[in-house]
Amino acid sequence: MAKCEICGKGAHFGNAVSHSHRRSNKMWKSNVRKVRVNQNGAVKTVNVCTRCLRSNLVTRA
Repeated sequence: MAKCEICGKGAHFGNAVSHSHRRSNKMWKSNVRKVRVNQNGAVKTVNVCTRCLRSNLVTRA
């Protein structure tokens, strides 16, 4: 699973609890996109979460 290269956000794990209170494993995936970014004058492709994209922590190429 991809991780955000800006903030380090990745997948989270826990239990999905049904109505009858039976538990099974659950994985919540973060919304990570592959984006072309300007870093130090060079264009790179990095994995960035949408929260970092929305708050302008990266400049798109």
